[in-house]
Amino acid sequence: MAARLFSLTTFNLYNLNEPEKPLYQNTQPWTQAEYDLKIAFTARMLREMQADVFAFQELWHADSLTKAFTAAGLIDSYDLLVPPGHAGGRIVCAAAVRKGIKEGDHEWIEKFPQNFHLASGGDDAQTPDIRVELDSFSRPVLHFTVKPVEDAPPIHLYVCHLKSKGPTQIFREPWYDADVYQKHSIAIGSALSTIRRTAEATALRMIVTEQMKETAIPVIILGDVNDGDLSNTVNILTGQPRYLMGLSMGGSDTAFYTAQTLQQYRSTRDVYYTHIFQNVRESLDQILVSQEFYDNSRHRIWAFKGLEIANDHLNSEDHRALGTNDHGIIRARFQYDPEKTVTVA
Repeated sequence: MAARLFSLTTFNLYNLNEPEKPLYQNTQPWTQAEYDLKIAFTARMLREMQADVFAFQELWHADSLTKAFTAAGLIDSYDLLVPPGHAGGRIVCAAAVRKGIKEGDHEWIEKFPQNFHLASGGDDAQTPDIRVELDSFSRPVLHFTVKPVEDAPPIHLYVCHLKSKGPTQIFREPWYDADVYQKHSIAIGSALSTIRRTAEATALRMIVTEQMKETAIPVIILGDVNDGDLSNTVNILTGQPRYLMGLSMGGSDTAFYTAQTLQQYRSTRDVYYTHIFQNVRESLDQILVSQEFYDNSRHRIWAFKGLEIANDHLNSEDHRALGTNDHGIIRARFQYDPEKTVTVA
């Protein structure tokens, strides 16, 4: 019997918008020439990193994604998941699913769970009170379901783009006084970005925990989490599970396992990065899988087959001139191979 495989790719599109349409403040729109290069690069990467599911971040315009898939010769092979009327006014997460495997509806989750609270009086008398008043994601999380194998349970996927590590600009705030705060703007802005990203990770963690707790539902989180494999952001999302367990003796009900770590166990060398900033190489783009995709889990359904990353284009910093992206593109592959004690019907 031929191996039954499932693959997924996370792909930050680097502000993919139609030419001459506005982007961020202080960011010039794409010229037609720059746009043509972006579409050509995106199409080439779509062909090179083909997968059953593509998870996209930084999509501004639905037409641009359609044009990239058309240029790649893949438009008839995928269902594109983009909000209706998405025409360049904001950034969203999106997806492309190989035809025939998507199940049910899809949704963009904007609001945090109703029971979300980040507030505490502290663990001891020396600790002051803290309260974080956030109730929504900066970039709505895309949730959808696929069923790549008929006799396996559906897989729930969450495509996310958490707040960047770049300092939040504070000079527009009503309390801002340049004489007082200009010299502290990077520190304060970085703290604000970290707090927002931490809150978003916590909210997403609550959503998936509600779905996974005491169930056997396969779940995958993928996208640009803007933090590394050992960061607090990723620790919140994964629950920091144990990896080094005997065959079919591991797994945890609500844990996530990073595809990066699964790949490291297959290699004698770790050379993994998806972003470069000031010569620092980091892995900001993640594929996090539940115990149903962990080889050593008692509840394994899918076995890890490998991870590939396209990041040679990061060697150049002039992405406008080349049409390239500022993030690496990651693909993970799995094979349907349930642990003998698992019932998947």
